Amino acid sequence: MALPVEEWSQCTAQCWAALEPALRERLAAASLQDTLRLASGLLRPEAEAAILRRLCRRVPAGKEPAAARFYREEGNRRFGQRQYGAAVRLYSQAASHELPDSPEVSICFANRSAALFHLGHFEVCLEDIARAEGHGYPDSLLPKVLLRKAECLLCLGRLQDATDALNVVENKIAMDGIMTNPAYQTLLKKLNQLKIKIQEKESCPQPVREACGDTQRKSEFWEENDSISGASSSLSLNFDVERGRHLVASQDIQPGQNLLKEEAFVCVLCPGEGHLLQDSSETPWDTRVTNADLYCHRCLRQLVASVPCRGCSYAKYCSQNCADVAWERYHRTECSLGALLLTLGVFCHVALRTVLLAGFAEVSRLVEWSHGSDKNFHNHETSCKHPSETPDTRTGTSSIPGCNANGQYQSSYQAVFNLLPHAEKHSPEHKFLCTLSVVAVCKHLQEAGLEAAALNQESSEKVKCEKTWGELSPELEIMAEAMLRHVLQLQCNAQAITVMQELGSGDGAVVNKKPVRLATAFFPVLSLLNHSCCPNTSVSFSGTAATVRASQPIPSGQEIFHCYGPHRCRMRVAERQELLSQYFFECCCRACLDELESDLKSVVAVRNSFRCPSCQASMQGEDMLCCSNEACAVSVSRESLSRRLQDLQQQVKKALELLNGRKADQAIKLLLKCQMDAGNFLSPEHLLMGEMEDHLAQVYATLGKWQEAARHLERSIEIVEAHHGPSSVEIGHELFKLAQILFNGFAVSEALSTIQRAEAILSVHCGPQSTQIQELQEMKTCLLELPRSVLQRT
Repeated sequence: MALPVEEWSQCTAQCWAALEPALRERLAAASLQDTLRLASGLLRPEAEAAILRRLCRRVPAGKEPAAARFYREEGNRRFGQRQYGAAVRLYSQAASHELPDSPEVSICFANRSAALFHLGHFEVCLEDIARAEGHGYPDSLLPKVLLRKAECLLCLGRLQDATDALNVVENKIAMDGIMTNPAYQTLLKKLNQLKIKIQEKESCPQPVREACGDTQRKSEFWEENDSISGASSSLSLNFDVERGRHLVASQDIQPGQNLLKEEAFVCVLCPGEGHLLQDSSETPWDTRVTNADLYCHRCLRQLVASVPCRGCSYAKYCSQNCADVAWERYHRTECSLGALLLTLGVFCHVALRTVLLAGFAEVSRLVEWSHGSDKNFHNHETSCKHPSETPDTRTGTSSIPGCNANGQYQSSYQAVFNLLPHAEKHSPEHKFLCTLSVVAVCKHLQEAGLEAAALNQESSEKVKCEKTWGELSPELEIMAEAMLRHVLQLQCNAQAITVMQELGSGDGAVVNKKPVRLATAFFPVLSLLNHSCCPNTSVSFSGTAATVRASQPIPSGQEIFHCYGPHRCRMRVAERQELLSQYFFECCCRACLDELESDLKSVVAVRNSFRCPSCQASMQGEDMLCCSNEACAVSVSRESLSRRLQDLQQQVKKALELLNGRKADQAIKLLLKCQMDAGNFLSPEHLLMGEMEDHLAQVYATLGKWQEAARHLERSIEIVEAHHGPSSVEIGHELFKLAQILFNGFAVSEALSTIQRAEAILSVHCGPQSTQIQELQEMKTCLLELPRSVLQRT
């Protein structure tokens, strides 16, 4: 959720409507500084602030021992059902709700270590055992946990450490003097079994395998630009009034060539959609798995066993180091604001974290500079992100906004600050919503005694401020002005960090993935790229870092383009133009111009068209569709066919639920019925036809019917290729799935050729070090190591 919850938006809209017309006019025309001063007193403690407090109570982000007990018990139930992945998630949620120094948190870690052991995550299991010991795990229960530690060490081949751990367990049991206890007898039996296993491994050492993973990784040539941080030397920074700041190729660029590598200046994890854990009944506590449970809140690394924040239940990290760094840089200020920030949306959260990372001194310097420079700046750069494919004359960088005194454009707060907020183009109502949201955050900081922490001052003690609710300190006014600027900037400059996320349980032989928005970030250098509905680059992410690669040959002098979302392969020009209106420009890229100037229908409209239910010919028209076959003359309203399409999509969704519920036979029957219904009124190249083929391939793969799975997926690939092209990243992902199916089906020659094609495409879009490329190489190595006689037969 980028913007605040709907109830808060409605509240500010009502507040705006109740203002005197003269005040609304002043607010609409005011500078950011004056807007904040005028609006600061409009957030009334007995009205708007009270509503906001009520909304925040719906988003519990603090510690809640009752919730911890519920999640721990749910985790125990899932563990008993051998659903170890679900158990890990639930134990993690329990740990995040426990008070940090309570003995119960050690039980959460110990229980989680057991589930991790069954999942084969031995290193992480050891970390959890250490956490349990460090948090005061009950002494009487330690032997069982220490035996698990020894078994982990044994599985990792650390035989001496495993022996030492067993000696500790043996000594502890002897010292307790209760060796006749039946429970301890079971432990002793397990201990002796582990001793025998260690002796066996010591007498038959495993051959050492040479590590070959790194040697297979292809090195990517990279020569960094002297003037643009993180950019290739093959790019130059240009500026003109029409296109604003933009990047141009200074030499010929080949497909797959690295153009930009940039760490986000700031990023905030998006909570994301929740996925109910299977078989969970309704409870007072939320058992959904969201992005907040799956990824580190600082580095965005995928979580196996999260480290909870000591102060809130929301922030989770991949390691104690990440938790400590986040606390020092920003989370000590954000921690108690969790419910407020979740209510006000990710944009407001990004704005706060941006100023916290920049530091008050730098924020103050640039805000003061902007008071005398904003007018000239906006006159100088009147249009941002207005694409054109005609290169302009190269200019120096010293006069380009955002460059430092040496003419360098760096991924810095100065560059972030100089991104255009377009304050004069936002609707007055939207600007008012953003203003009251920012004021609410700053007043909460002041009221909670967090002002010193927010301003990077030495004293961060939570002392109540003597200011009244209606006033902000001069320092917080500066901070609020910068935050408002950043919230407005994000509408045009927010970059979604996406990941390929597994669908379903992820325990099948074929892993099905889809792109998911993981976080919202500021990338100052990436923001230099103008939009095109048919871009010449691909952007991929690894943690908080973005990499831009050329997706096609780019001749010297051509501008570098990035797609902001509405791609020509995914929607018609009218839909694209409507979506792009949020960026305050009218797209004039070559794809839009060609479609607007042509009398022909867009490729998307033709391929996703309806067919005559009677004779299967294409349907034509707008509201009322008529069969193109004059002999047929059937006419149907677009609305009725659209309803039929929606019903069909619901049936397909139901089939996927059956598949996730391990009811493959029922899923196949429903998908085949959907396919038959779709063939009566949808174009053969409609994207839904491809999706159904893809789902059928997935179902047959779960049943181990590899030939049927490959046949359906090949049909899906034909449709995806018709929409996106033979060298698109979408085709690369589909070929990756086909390679998995052919590999598991032992179709060696077909698998090798598919792997080769998938590698060629994905290396261009994602780079040779991407996870999918590494998996493809592992499959290829495995197939090529088969005996020659087997290769010849297949």
